[in-house]
Amino acid sequence: MAGELLICVPGQRLCLCDKVYTSGQGTYERQGYIYSQLAGYVDIVEKDGVKIVEVHTSGEQTVVPAQGDIVTAQVNIITQQYCKCYIKCIGDAVLRRPYRAVLRREDIRATEKDKVEVYKSFRPGDIILARVLPITEAHTYQLSTAENELGVVIAHSEYGHPMVPVSWTQMQCSKTYVKEFRKVAKVVPENINQQRLIKRAELVTE
Repeated sequence: MAGELLICVPGQRLCLCDKVYTSGQGTYERQGYIYSQLAGYVDIVEKDGVKIVEVHTSGEQTVVPAQGDIVTAQVNIITQQYCKCYIKCIGDAVLRRPYRAVLRREDIRATEKDKVEVYKSFRPGDIILARVLPITEAHTYQLSTAENELGVVIAHSEYGHPMVPVSWTQMQCSKTYVKEFRKVAKVVPENINQQRLIKRAELVTE
């Protein structure tokens, strides 16, 4: 399909989703195939050896994660070695569809990487600020929180109540006052951009 000008409609199957082609802006993946979410033109963006299939409508702005971007993501699954996340915002722009991402244990903190425990840094459901690393896998972005300003910005306790930071390594339940370990983002109140990011993070959790 490379080099062809293709006009598509919502729900149209475009191509296989494999090691070469991956779903991008205006598309979604289902049962191994990439489908269009929109009525528009198909575009293929080649990046780091991966062909990203996108669908654009006239006048729309294409926003996809790029190396170095600060993104808002929601933690989905944690293991001893990594977190699986969904990128929901790039800067203060809310995405139409989430992008899959992985945050590996060695990219959680800048120091004492061998002592990091994923379970004591993030939990499923946490909203985090992270930086996009260079793409090394066809279907997944890689993230890092190895900066003071990056980490958990919104979290809920095991009982479902909002948590507040009490240190850079702990958050406390607002109802039960039980403390839980987190890699807390150091958000500077004077920084307007950071405040916008947190507002966007609150929107994606609603």
